[in-house]
Amino acid sequence: MLGPVEIKSVSPVFVGRASELAALDEALSRAAGEGASSASRTRGEPQALLIGGEAGVGKTRLVEEFAAAARRKGAVVALGGCVEIGADGLPFAPFSTALRTLHRELPAELAAAAAGQEGELARLLPEWGETGPGGHDEEGTARLFELTARLLERIAAERTVVLVLEDLHWADASTRHLLSYLFRTLRAGRLVVLATYRSDDIHRRHPLRPLLAELDRLRTVRRLELARFSRDEVGRQIAGILAAEPDPAHVDEIFQRSDGNAFFVEELAVATAEGCCPGLSESLRDVLLVRVEALPETAQNVARIVAEGGSTVEYRLLAAVARLAEDDLIEALRAAVNAHLLTAAATGDGYRFRHSLVREAVGDDLLPGERSRLNRRYAEALEADPTLVPADQRATRLATYWYQAHDPAKALPAVLDASVEARARHAYSEQLRLLERAMELWDAAPQEVRAALRPFDYAEAYPACGCDPATTPLRYVDLMAEAVFAGRYSGDREGALKITRRALRLLEEENDPLRAAWFWVQRARLVQAMARGDGWPELASAQELVRGLPPSEVHADVLASVAAWSMLHQPGPEALAAAEQAVRYAAMVGAREVELNARVTAGGLMTAAGDVEAGIAEMTEAKDRALAEGVHRVAGRAYINLPSALEGAGRSREALELLAEGTGHTHRFGLLDAESWVWANYSDSLFSLGRWDEAADAGAKALQRAQSAKPRGTAALCLAQLACARGDVEEAVRQLAAARQHFGAHDLMPQQWLPLAHLAVATAAAQDRLPDVRAEVAAALDAGVLPGTHRYGWPMLLAAARAEADARVLPAARPGREQALARIADAAGRLTLDAPLWHAHEAWIRAELLRAEGRDTVAAWSDVVTAFEPLERPYPLARVRHRLAEALLAHGGDDERARATDLLRLAHTVAEHLGARPLAGAAGALAQRARLPLAPAPARPADPVESLGLTSREHDVLRLVAVGRTNRQIAEELFISPKTASVHVSNILAKLGVAGRGEAAAVARRHGLFPAPAQAPSA
Repeated sequence: MLGPVEIKSVSPVFVGRASELAALDEALSRAAGEGASSASRTRGEPQALLIGGEAGVGKTRLVEEFAAAARRKGAVVALGGCVEIGADGLPFAPFSTALRTLHRELPAELAAAAAGQEGELARLLPEWGETGPGGHDEEGTARLFELTARLLERIAAERTVVLVLEDLHWADASTRHLLSYLFRTLRAGRLVVLATYRSDDIHRRHPLRPLLAELDRLRTVRRLELARFSRDEVGRQIAGILAAEPDPAHVDEIFQRSDGNAFFVEELAVATAEGCCPGLSESLRDVLLVRVEALPETAQNVARIVAEGGSTVEYRLLAAVARLAEDDLIEALRAAVNAHLLTAAATGDGYRFRHSLVREAVGDDLLPGERSRLNRRYAEALEADPTLVPADQRATRLATYWYQAHDPAKALPAVLDASVEARARHAYSEQLRLLERAMELWDAAPQEVRAALRPFDYAEAYPACGCDPATTPLRYVDLMAEAVFAGRYSGDREGALKITRRALRLLEEENDPLRAAWFWVQRARLVQAMARGDGWPELASAQELVRGLPPSEVHADVLASVAAWSMLHQPGPEALAAAEQAVRYAAMVGAREVELNARVTAGGLMTAAGDVEAGIAEMTEAKDRALAEGVHRVAGRAYINLPSALEGAGRSREALELLAEGTGHTHRFGLLDAESWVWANYSDSLFSLGRWDEAADAGAKALQRAQSAKPRGTAALCLAQLACARGDVEEAVRQLAAARQHFGAHDLMPQQWLPLAHLAVATAAAQDRLPDVRAEVAAALDAGVLPGTHRYGWPMLLAAARAEADARVLPAARPGREQALARIADAAGRLTLDAPLWHAHEAWIRAELLRAEGRDTVAAWSDVVTAFEPLERPYPLARVRHRLAEALLAHGGDDERARATDLLRLAHTVAEHLGARPLAGAAGALAQRARLPLAPAPARPADPVESLGLTSREHDVLRLVAVGRTNRQIAEELFISPKTASVHVSNILAKLGVAGRGEAAAVARRHGLFPAPAQAPSA
């Protein structure tokens, strides 16, 4: 009856999905920039889409149709699927497969896009060679993700690339995290990222569920849900399969049985056409097995072997496991392929089930003993010939096969080997899962197997605590230590904390203080990261355990951790002593990273104690050695702390030079949080030097690069400081609130709560909320401005003194003023004066306190102006010049009006240049009240000394600066040395109160010293 009818398992007609295909085509057009401006076409606009639907509903067919259309339009399509082996997934499997496609189709372009980062990106694509030597840390995964995002943006800069990731319901945690990162951070490139998943598999506890919820909140991600077919669509699908118009009753029956599921429609249509009468069975699972049972016995056996081998099984591996003659194997495979049960893999070197539902049905039909026997044969074959599978899958698949074979003796070392490979790829979630499996297998594995394992092989991140790792067997507690690292690095801090608790209970029964101390240090870091405390009780426990013990790496690390904590919370002599002892112990045992890290801490504590030059020298040497020895994380920390110390001492220009190096170093080595800290410090120093637009850009970059809460909080503080100075109080309050939220309340450090208090005082004063000002000041002073925190204490006290002085005429401010002023004066008297900048701040606060009492004098403000003039701080200098002008007009005679006019003009010019609206407005209002002209007289003064205080030689130098001459050119023209020219330029910048040569030229022209350069005639 069916003889003349051609029956196809897959309909040649693409049924339905018109709206979904249109959405995909629209995304492709937007990514390619079609219909956009020329700039948009050049940049491209990345598109992100998720396609969900139940198993068999037609996701793959839709993707195939879209991919074919995209190729016809010239796009490069890179397809990667999540690989399931038993219940496991392979780390980064879809990305590795997709990158292999790009490597094959665009070898030169991909090589250029990855240039300089091949070692790190080899964690995703082993074809790039050995993975780089980058250390393992909590930013390792973020570093890899950032490099991957930039790689994709570069490869899609000139052509449209479609990246398809299928079967996310099988995705490993690392793949899910990388996909989330890409969806959140891709900003440029002609790129479409398309991912599919089974929605019916996503139960309440499925690991993909949180990711879907997160992506739903992103406006840049579009989610499509495929519905089942209608009856008409089912009819058209059956007609395509049978190549004939079906009987309506037949369509009704199949539609009712399949409920519109496209794959079930195919299976039912073919089974009915072949006379299998699936209507007699109530189970669709039986329908799926109909085609299997119709195969010859040999083909059925091969199908069972393929079902247990994973999503795809390589031909050579299949041959080794099936143990058939090659002709018999090929005949069996041909039968399975002709029955539309199996299909050749996309790579052409293996086989997979045409649909995972059939594979699952065949796998579920295996007997328990049959399943373990097949896994053993897979493991034995792979162990005998490791080349049977791709290198990046070998360790994980072998570990899975041995585990599923229920052979602990073989499974334990195989699982540990796989965990090492996962660690090398920064797949820390998978490493943690494998280590948990190893702990599960530990007691079941024979003693001789465990005795042969070495800590050096499987726990390299964990110090050996004085044992020789080459001769000491791996211990269960070593696995727990490595799992703590994996938990921290993968973001599963809760799991890592639980492991430390179990390990410490286990160690209570043993006399092993070094291992216990090590776990206490890890707990300290975890509770800090999880906002469960400040970590000091845990560090104190570790310190007590190592007290009196001989030098060791753990002992040195405990001391270094205690010193680093104290530097941030309670700097003082005890902290410095701990840091110096950590340096000595680490040097004794050769723990180089611990030693250099402790030296950075010691240098910071020296500067906090007032020994600025020695502290800077110590940190500089530690930085240089860390760079020379490739200890990148310590160098990154030095690039944060050293410029911070220089800025704290008022040496902002020196800080900028180091920060420029630091941004490059931290970016090159993917130290994302460190890079954020460096950009935040950059913003601070640029703000100090009056380069506010650049400071805003640096603050935005700090926020963008931050991966964790505290760097985000610091970046928000930078932006709040800038907004407040420019008069945007609403934005300042918003950024201040964001900073408070990022910092939290569990572990506030002086370098956080003092700047928070400073900006809270400044914003409250700007809104005339004096009670809030006093409350913030009282809270800050009650907490205590500790020695070594002067960098943050001086600005806070200054803001408080200014607020009191500005409010002195308000009757409501009188109650409590005397007490408030006394507390400010007392706190200022206890802060260090170890740098000219803080001498200047002390003089400024003294003058503001006098102003708050109505007793400020010209002499007091003159002292402040004199203190700030050589400091390269244009904004504070402009502010105190404004106050001196105010004092001159209030207390001086008519002969002081000219001086006050010049001061106001300078203050107003700088304020206008910086965009400091409150200061510009105050200077303008004062000039208006005093009837002083802010604009200079139109005629050029005969003597520049009278207007700006310049010498005759400085006038000549400024003339050359105004026309763009360098110091060397100035020296040649005026017959002086370049060094002398540099000194003259520095003096000019200080006298004019500007930060750079361009501003100096602008001030000179504004005062009419030199004519503006002639404009070239237009063509």
